Amino acid sequence: MYYPRAMRQSVLDASAQFPVVLLTGPRQVGKTTLLQHLCEKGRKYATLDDPALRTLAREDPGLFLQRFEPPVLIDEIQYAPQLLPLIKMSVDTGRRTGLFWLTGSQQFQMMKGITETLAGRVAILNLLGFSNRERRQLPLDVSPFLPTRGRLKEREASAAESGLAKVYKDIWLGAFPALVAGPVKDRDLFYSSYLQTYLQRDVKDLAQVGNEAAFLRFLKACAARTAQMLSLTELARDSDVSVNTAKNWLSILQASCQVYLLPSYHTNTTKRLVKTPKLYFLDTGLCAYLTEWSSAETLASGAMSGAILETFVFAEVLKSWWHHGKTPQVYYYRDKDGKEIDLVFLQDGTFYPLEIRKSTSPQREWAKTFSVLDRFKRGWAEGGIICFCREMLPLSEKVTAIPLGLL
Repeated sequence: MYYPRAMRQSVLDASAQFPVVLLTGPRQVGKTTLLQHLCEKGRKYATLDDPALRTLAREDPGLFLQRFEPPVLIDEIQYAPQLLPLIKMSVDTGRRTGLFWLTGSQQFQMMKGITETLAGRVAILNLLGFSNRERRQLPLDVSPFLPTRGRLKEREASAAESGLAKVYKDIWLGAFPALVAGPVKDRDLFYSSYLQTYLQRDVKDLAQVGNEAAFLRFLKACAARTAQMLSLTELARDSDVSVNTAKNWLSILQASCQVYLLPSYHTNTTKRLVKTPKLYFLDTGLCAYLTEWSSAETLASGAMSGAILETFVFAEVLKSWWHHGKTPQVYYYRDKDGKEIDLVFLQDGTFYPLEIRKSTSPQREWAKTFSVLDRFKRGWAEGGIICFCREMLPLSEKVTAIPLGLL
């Protein structure tokens, strides 16, 4: 069964404007399925996961493109960067839009080659696993998430159930289509196989990481620190590697869309603000598997319940923007007095703060920290407390309690 994706229109719009569209994201999030579903009649398809086609593309890229003339969908383009110069020549000769649709599961060497070779000719889109709305098959034509009453009202008409047990079941399962909508029933077997594929094909072969066991320890250490400020020293210590190695491996996790580093908001004139980024895993199911939570119930009542809920909310917010072909200006705030705001959106020169709480009873006091944004000239307009409340509630003139189902 095909689940509609919010990115559908963004792909079509990009293809109507650019000769090349590149869809990136982690393995098995549905990149190929989405593009194949959108393929018009006559568009050819080639996957470089096929060893024979991969060899042909590497050794004779010209012959490969004669066999698969545009319009064409080429899967896993990172395996044959030799194609990129010829794609550029074909694009410059054809001067038409929508000639090449490309997918890539990681960006180690691929992104450098594409940005250098296809500059100005390629639209790059990022796809993650199912969003809350995609999973529930709710209307997808809503604006990217922002904690303003206007945008929240738009989402309220088609909000999902947001009870604690249901949300943590989704968090524990994760957002991979094979688990949510596919035939896979054994979650642990899926993630075990996923990690094996990721370590063998992406990390070992493409990123040239020699010590798989140490890299897996590093991956687990990152999962245990989701929604926390990044400390390369601690990650290196727990993985028994050098800080430089930890830094390099973290860049691999970023490039393969496994983690996201959320920057702190700071200015050169405000020296009391913390500048360390926050680390977030982008799939909560993989994060829960790596940290060995055996069920949704133990996860909901365990020590990581708050951090993984924050991770879930952040990933949903990011999907709401990325899956509409947009990039949010979002930060977290923390100063040296310990005052912190989970997410701070910057839109049209104004702040929109958001706090994330594991509670059914929102309190006005939770928004007190928002006042720290008054020190900046741009100020803040509206903010929200997202939690397990049943309906939207105004907590003050500028702050709204937001049910998790509105994500």
